[in-house]
Amino acid sequence: MLKIRYTVILFILSLTFILSYLTPNYLQEATLEVYDISLVYYLWAWIFAIQIIVFIPSFIFRTEHYYDLTGGITYISTVVIALILKNSYQGIDLISLLLGSMVIIWATRLSSFLFLRVKKSGEDVRFKKIKHSFSWFLMTFMLQGMWVFMCIFPALIVISSFNSEINNYAIVGSAVWLFGFLFEIVADNQKSNFNKFNKGKFISTGLWSITRHPNYFGEFILWLGITIASLGYIDNYKYILLLTPIFVYLLLTRVSGVNLLEEIGEKRWGDSKEYQKYKEKTPLFFPKIF
Repeated sequence: MLKIRYTVILFILSLTFILSYLTPNYLQEATLEVYDISLVYYLWAWIFAIQIIVFIPSFIFRTEHYYDLTGGITYISTVVIALILKNSYQGIDLISLLLGSMVIIWATRLSSFLFLRVKKSGEDVRFKKIKHSFSWFLMTFMLQGMWVFMCIFPALIVISSFNSEINNYAIVGSAVWLFGFLFEIVADNQKSNFNKFNKGKFISTGLWSITRHPNYFGEFILWLGITIASLGYIDNYKYILLLTPIFVYLLLTRVSGVNLLEEIGEKRWGDSKEYQKYKEKTPLFFPKIF
């Protein structure tokens, strides 16, 4: 198991390094460089440096309280640095401001929501075992670094290149992002309000009646929106940006989030006929329309 975890860490760093160092020049005819190296590469290094810096005290004190907050700070600081450097070298443009604002607004809302939730509850059940294992906890922080990089990869490619005015891709992508963002907010608020008066019970009303994980579905949709908005500004091999929504879907449904919460739900309410009935009639991820 130890070898597997370190192999995963090496894979994460290798894959994201290749994307940061090589792809910007292939995707764009002209991209912003610092000392002849793509800006995206420096931002990749920044993303993983933050994870390592926060991981060290988190492991020493066996706390997961600042994990989600670190993710939000990484998103925000990375985008802000990219926008500042772009403005310094070539001036800012509307599409860069739009994509940057989408990321910052989402990251600020979600990271603060998760941070306050874990401080209130005292712990994040996902980390009950993880935080006591050096390799497992480190791998989790590296996964967060990969999550940040892969999600904002389309936006970073656009911000680090020479762009023009808002186009149809940006308009459609913004609308998709807004839908996903609001979907996630409503789902989180519905669950928070439900838990206040129904401690120990599962929610099956509101958006939770059409999908068992509406908050994660909303997150998937908003990153799909950012990807769509970015596609119109890529010169070559633009569909490589689809790696972002594919990655987000696999991460949420196969690695972290959905599968972990399904396991927890089964342990808590597996003997409940109502819960089993809810699972049978409610889709796991994609909402039922009718």
